[in-house]
Amino acid sequence: MKLLLFFFFLWLIQQVHGDDKFVYSGFADSSKLILDGAAMVTPDGLLDLTNGSARLKGHATHPTPLRFRDGVSSPVQSFSISFVFGIISPRPSNGFALFISPGKNFSDALPTQYLGLLGDRNDGAETNRVFAVELDTIQNSEFQDIDDNHVGVDINSLRSVRSHPAGYYDGQGVFKNLSLVNGGPMQVWVDHDRAATRVDVTMAPLSFAIARPSRPLISADCNLSAVITELAYVGFSSAAGKANARHYVLGWSLAMNGPAPAIDTTKLPKMPVGRVLGSKDWSKVIEIVAPLATAAFILTVGGTILVLATRYQRYKELREDWEVEFGPHRFSYKDLFRATEGFRNKNLLGSGGFGRVYKGVLPRSSLEVAVKRVSHNSTQGMKEFITEVVSIGHLQHRNLVPLLGYCRRNDELLVYEFMPNGGLDKYLFSEDGKPALSWAQRVGIIKDIASSLLYLHHECEKVIVH
Repeated sequence: MKLLLFFFFLWLIQQVHGDDKFVYSGFADSSKLILDGAAMVTPDGLLDLTNGSARLKGHATHPTPLRFRDGVSSPVQSFSISFVFGIISPRPSNGFALFISPGKNFSDALPTQYLGLLGDRNDGAETNRVFAVELDTIQNSEFQDIDDNHVGVDINSLRSVRSHPAGYYDGQGVFKNLSLVNGGPMQVWVDHDRAATRVDVTMAPLSFAIARPSRPLISADCNLSAVITELAYVGFSSAAGKANARHYVLGWSLAMNGPAPAIDTTKLPKMPVGRVLGSKDWSKVIEIVAPLATAAFILTVGGTILVLATRYQRYKELREDWEVEFGPHRFSYKDLFRATEGFRNKNLLGSGGFGRVYKGVLPRSSLEVAVKRVSHNSTQGMKEFITEVVSIGHLQHRNLVPLLGYCRRNDELLVYEFMPNGGLDKYLFSEDGKPALSWAQRVGIIKDIASSLLYLHHECEKVIVH
C-alpha cells in the first residue's frame, strides 16, 4: 500500500512539475501538443502554425508546464531548446516565435505584427512574464525592427532587446546570410546560462555537412528571473498577414540544466516540394527572366517576320492593268503550287516549245486541272502567255479545251481543264495497246477539228489564226 502511494505521489509531482526534457522528431502523434487557432499537424507530421490562412493566429504548446525555478525566490534554471523550422511565403508576411509563458491562453493576442503572442494593450507590460525568440520576415517600424529578415530576443514585448539579421557564422567566423523564407529547413538553438544570466541564439541550415556553429548569432545579457515564472509553458506562436504564409516546425527538443536532446533528422518530415517564392526571390527571378523573355520575344517576332516574308516571296504574284479587262479567273500561286505538289516531275504530263504541263488537283474544289508553266527560256514565252490569256480566255467551244484561269509570278501559269484520256496521237497510232480508230471515228475527229478551226478563224469575237 505504501509503495502504491509513493508511485501515486511521484506521478502527481510529475504532472504538476512537468518533465525536465522532451524531444519531437516530427509530430505524427499530434495528441502530444495543444493546438489552437490556425495551427494544425499535417498527415505527414509537419506542425503547420498558420495553414496558409491570412490574418489568423495559431499556437502549438507542449501539454505540461515545465519547472524553470526551484522556488519563487530562486533564479531561472539553465535550459536549452532546439527546433527545426521552415517558412514558405509568396510575399512579405509576419513570422513566428518560440515562447515561454505562464499560461497557454492567447485569445486576447493579436495577429499580423503581434505574432499572436501579445496585443496593442499589453505589449511591453512587465506583467506579461513572456520570453520569446522571434523569427520575423517583415519590418515593423513600431517595434523598431532592423530589417525584414531577422532573429530577435523578446522580453514582454515585440520590441526586441537584441536582434540580428538571420544567418550563421561558419568555421572561419565568417557570417553567412540566411533567408528565412527560402523554403528550406533550418535549425535554431536557444540556450540560457543561469550563472552568466545570458541567452545565446544560434542558427544554421539543416544539413548533415554543417554542425552547430560554435559562435552564436545573438548573445544577450538577460536576467530571466524577473520574467519567467516558476512553472511555465513552452510553445510556438505565429500569425500571418495578408500573404498566405506557411510556418512549419519539423522537430523540437528541450532540456533543463543540460543540452537539448538531439533531434533525429532522419525521422523529420519533408518540407513541401515547390516552395512559394518570396519578394526578394521574385526580384531575382525577374532580373534573370526579364532579359531572357525579351530576347525570346525579339527572336520570336523576328523569326515570325522572316517566315512570313519567306512565304510571301515564295507565293508572290505579279499583277498588271491589262489583267483587269481581259483576265479570266485568276488562281493563287499557293493553290497551284500545292495542287501540283510543288511541280514535281511525277505530275508532268508533257512539254512543248513554250513550257511544261503538269497535272494537279485543286486543294479546295478537288478539281483535276492541267497547269501549263510557261518557259522563260523561250523569247516567245511571255508573248505566248499574254496571247493565251487575252484571247483564248474568252473562247467557248465544245471542241476547245477551256482555259480555267491563270497566275502570274516569276513563273507564268495557265490552268486548263484536265483531259484524262490523253493526246490524240496515242489513239491514231495505237500506242500502249489501244485499239486503232475506225475510219468513221477518224472522220468524226476531223470534222470536230475543222469546226474548231472555223470558230477560231471566223466565228469568235476576236479572230485567232492557229
